[in-house]
Amino acid sequence: MKRIFWLIIPLLLLCNFINAQTPAFISDSLENYIHQGMKDWAIPGLAVAVIKDGKTVVMKGFGVRDMQSNEPVDENTLFMIASNSKLFTATALAQLEYHQKLSLDDKISKYFPGYSVYDPITTQLVTIRDMLSHHLGTRTFQGDFAFWDSKLSSAQIMNKMKLLKTSQNFRQSFGYCNSCFLTAGEVIPVVTGKPWAVYIYDSLLLPLGMDNTHALGLNMGNMENASKPYTNLYTGKLTELPYDRVDNLAPAGSIVSNIKDMAKWLTMQLDSGKLNGKQIVPWQAIQRTRDMQTIISSRKSFNRPTHFTGYGLGVFETDYAGKQIFWHTGGAMGFVTNTCFVPEDHLAIVILTNMDNQSFFEDLRYQILDAYLGRPFKNYSKMDLAASKPDFEKSIADVKAMQDRIKGEKPALNLNDYNGTYENELYGSLQISKKGDELEIQFNNTYNLTASLQYMDHGQWLLTYSNIDFGILPIHFNIENNKVVSIEIRVNEFLDYDPYIFIKK
Repeated sequence: MKRIFWLIIPLLLLCNFINAQTPAFISDSLENYIHQGMKDWAIPGLAVAVIKDGKTVVMKGFGVRDMQSNEPVDENTLFMIASNSKLFTATALAQLEYHQKLSLDDKISKYFPGYSVYDPITTQLVTIRDMLSHHLGTRTFQGDFAFWDSKLSSAQIMNKMKLLKTSQNFRQSFGYCNSCFLTAGEVIPVVTGKPWAVYIYDSLLLPLGMDNTHALGLNMGNMENASKPYTNLYTGKLTELPYDRVDNLAPAGSIVSNIKDMAKWLTMQLDSGKLNGKQIVPWQAIQRTRDMQTIISSRKSFNRPTHFTGYGLGVFETDYAGKQIFWHTGGAMGFVTNTCFVPEDHLAIVILTNMDNQSFFEDLRYQILDAYLGRPFKNYSKMDLAASKPDFEKSIADVKAMQDRIKGEKPALNLNDYNGTYENELYGSLQISKKGDELEIQFNNTYNLTASLQYMDHGQWLLTYSNIDFGILPIHFNIENNKVVSIEIRVNEFLDYDPYIFIKK
């Protein structure tokens, strides 16, 4: 009996030690925090995994993946991870460099002799590493209205990059660039003879056992256990969105995955490229992706315990409460996602959500980080919710105010005078035609995108996209000598900050 007692004591102590390693917030409060956050932010579905010391300590789905069928989110539910795809691309290229198939300092012109960007000097100098570091000198998201969900091929997008007029200094500024990552990723087929998606599958997804991850998002709606995308932008009401079609930008954001598979990817990141004792990616290649290439900020944050933020190759990095952390977010229409890993603390987090107009996917990451890094509890979700509420309510009120301005007033010209084809060199063409008492726009180079134009007053029209995530915005025509010359088109800044001028043919 005494022998059994003395055997039990170490086991009890071990259990207490293990429990002590799991913060109270994780063991006692996490689920309630998530339920409340989803309610506050109107998020239909969310999945989260936490890896600590080589073990998955949290892996759970919350809410529903489909609001009509009420099918639940679980650990296998698929989400578009969007820009969290970028580290896969950068890792594949770093892996190829390790195997001496290329150098990240190779010039893009080595692989695409006819390739050019806006500035001829940059064309001569730009390298794979520049493209993976957002060094081109373009503004953040520049060109994305032309490229996102577009019918352009990858080669056509690369060809149009010469039209992206730079406003920042090459290699000195950070301008987040999806077409740059496409360009870097397209080096892979040249070097390996395999399309990007095939190489990513063969070299990363398959060895990691990410069996339910898709390198391309085409036909996501037909994939088993796929979440649907939602937003409450502009109306405050949850609206189901069409799935994005971004396989032409695949190296920048096409991967579809779940928390079960992403936990394997992050476990490998925490174990120097190994999973279950097997070296999947050379440690030198992992290190290469984490070397800071771009300084984003070197000033202390006013609301976070950070002092520097930079970008490696497909991953952000910063200090946080004395630890070096790496992370990236991903945003697609109806999906926002988050991955984060803290190698020196053997901690990683993945959060996938199916509603794009919210900050909870970020707040949850910081809440988990604080719990493990011993920081005092602050309810980031409540704080951000209060801070964002005025802007959210204003956006809804602004739309309502514009809709109230539609009172049957007549525009400067007859509706038929606005009919015709309009062209923008970067985007391509759109068609405007009279439809009843309003105008309709057909965006010729974007999949299934139309918009209505309703006249308000003072030369302004209300532009309402068929995909509400593109926006509900005021626009105007440029009229000279009683003839329509052009129209200025804008989209939601989630997609592109720049206006596009379309000239009437």
